[in-house]
Amino acid sequence: MIRTLCALGALIVLSACGGGGGGGSSSSAVSSTPPVTTPPPPATAANSATITVDAGPAVLDTGPGAYIQDNTLYVSVTLCAPGTTNCQTIDHVLVDTGSVGLRIFQSVLSPGLLSALPLQTDASGDPVGECYGYIDGYVFGSVRQADFQIGGETVAGMPMQVVADTGVFSAVPSSCSSGGGANLNTVQLFGANGIIGLGVTTTDCGTFCQTAGGFSAAVYYDCPTSGCASIIARTAATTAPFQQLPNPVAAMSVDNNGVIISLPASSAAGQASLTGTLYFGIGTQTNNALGAATVLTTTTSSSPNGAGLFTATYGGQSLDQSFLDSGSTTYLFVDNSIALCTGSGFKGYYCPASPLALSPTLQGLSGATASGAFTLNNAQTLLSTSFSVLPGLGANPNAVSGLMAYPASFDFGLPFFYGRKIYTALEGRSAGGTAGPYIAF
Repeated sequence: MIRTLCALGALIVLSACGGGGGGGSSSSAVSSTPPVTTPPPPATAANSATITVDAGPAVLDTGPGAYIQDNTLYVSVTLCAPGTTNCQTIDHVLVDTGSVGLRIFQSVLSPGLLSALPLQTDASGDPVGECYGYIDGYVFGSVRQADFQIGGETVAGMPMQVVADTGVFSAVPSSCSSGGGANLNTVQLFGANGIIGLGVTTTDCGTFCQTAGGFSAAVYYDCPTSGCASIIARTAATTAPFQQLPNPVAAMSVDNNGVIISLPASSAAGQASLTGTLYFGIGTQTNNALGAATVLTTTTSSSPNGAGLFTATYGGQSLDQSFLDSGSTTYLFVDNSIALCTGSGFKGYYCPASPLALSPTLQGLSGATASGAFTLNNAQTLLSTSFSVLPGLGANPNAVSGLMAYPASFDFGLPFFYGRKIYTALEGRSAGGTAGPYIAF
């Protein structure tokens, strides 16, 4: 859909997390040219990269369905054919703390680089394909290997997914498409040139894919010339030889225990763009200390509902499947006392008559608590601007068609990150003296 509810964010899918998402299928009343933005300055530290919230890839604003993206956090990454200088930098890759793994659309890769990225093969010598599920759809494509760089950090020979790859990967397996939602197979539908999943787990599937037929948010396939059909086992590892897609940070040689997203506050009325910094590692350098941040420990991958969850108390309810997700464009929660928007194209959004102060409380598994207070703004007013940074944007998942069944959750999407420094620590790794997984701010 145009504007938001394009990237509603992560939801628990068969004990694994899938995050972010892009575009959509219905239209709103707003279609405008992205505002002119100044290119962000380069990050100065080797363990950091510049991140930007803006209108998205230029291709979004072309053609009859042109739109601008909102509340979507982007970064640039560089891919090289392994061991060569055949490289390409891809801009507008969505930064998502609700999923794991690097996924780039085939259409944005140069033919020369794509042909030089080796296909990952399985025990039968066949290429490997992958399906990955999100709350509003799925992506399918090949698994290839590339030398990866972001900021000053590198990973050699890292597996990544090429979404909507051609050849044998053109036909989506029925066991992938039957999971529900749309096939998010274009940049226009997804709202980004790719997605870098930096959630709390070290690989995108973990133990769920280590036996043949294992099924989670990530599903790996054997892809002979006859097509991709059989679900295969893949080992979870963050060092070579790789099989599953790793969390790119977990695969780094240093600064590999988590990330920090640091964004300035937004004007209450919204603004055209916002620039911040993504730091790699927690407590590994002078610029990524945990400091006085409140640590909220989360569920692990062995939890029945997946990793990265904590309890949010809101409206007298204890929502124990709540999460922070930079890949969500809204606060996504259920409150039937708040008026919904009535304008055409704004179904599911909250439209309070005046700014509404809300005060959810976040509680980690260890019992530590932190305030999640924010101001909910009128979504129709925000979405009727040409801005891409829209603070206080919220939606009721029960009023949005096309979403999976929503559990007892409060999704703190990208608007929660504005004006905060938010830490995401990896499962099984010590970060700043505290064992992950946790979130902190």
